Amino acid sequence: MKNEDITILIADDEFQNIEPLVYNLKKEGFNLVTALNGVEAVAKAKQYRPDLIILDVMMPEMDGIMACQEIRTLEGFEETVIVFLTAREEDFSQIAGFAAGADDYLTKPIRQKVIVSKIQSLLRRVKIDEIIDENVVKIGYFLVNKNTYKAYYKGEELVLPRKEFELLFLLSSKPGYVFTREEILESIWGMDVIVGGRTIDVHIRKLREKLGEDYFKTIKGVGYKFENVEY
Repeated sequence: MKNEDITILIADDEFQNIEPLVYNLKKEGFNLVTALNGVEAVAKAKQYRPDLIILDVMMPEMDGIMACQEIRTLEGFEETVIVFLTAREEDFSQIAGFAAGADDYLTKPIRQKVIVSKIQSLLRRVKIDEIIDENVVKIGYFLVNKNTYKAYYKGEELVLPRKEFELLFLLSSKPGYVFTREEILESIWGMDVIVGGRTIDVHIRKLREKLGEDYFKTIKGVGYKFENVEY
C-alpha cells in the first residue's frame, strides 16, 4: 500500500499544535483529516475510516480517552492504530490510555522528524495486516470485507446485491489495475455461466450511480479499473 492510499485522522483542539505535523504528513503523501474535539473525532472516524488515529488527550466535549473507547466499539475499528498525544505536564496515565484501546502515545512538544518516523513504523503493522487478510480491502473512503460480505463508504454501510459487491471487491482489490472483460466475467460469473458483455456495463453503471463516476474508469476495448480519488 502506498502512502496516498493511507488516511490519518488527527484530533487536537488547538490546531496550531498539529499544523506542522499535518503539513509534514501531507508532504509524505498521506491523506489527512483533522478534528477539534473528541465528538468530532468520532464522527470523522465513522466518515473517513482512517488507518491511523492520533488523539490529543485533553479535548473539549469529549476527551481523547473517551473518544478512543467509543471508536473501538465501532465495527471495523478493532485493529485501527490509535495513538495518544499528551503534554509532558499533563496528568496522563499510560495504563488508562492502553486500557482505553490505544496502541501507543506521543509526548508534546512534537519533534516532526521523530513523529513522522514513528507513524511510518506504526503503519507497517497496518500494511502487514491488510496483506495477511486477502478478503479485506481498505482504501480511501472504502472498506470492503468479503469475509462478512459488507462494504462501507465514508462510514456508511452500502446496500449492494451480491454481484455488485463482488465487482466492487474485485476492482478495488487492485487500484489502478485494468481488469479485462474476460477476467471480470470469469471471476464474478464463472466460465460455466453465459452472460453478455453488457452485464458488466450494467453493474458498473449501478455502482457509479451509488458511488459516483470517478472511481470506475472505462478502458475502451479492454475493461475497467478502480481509482482511489481521495488524494
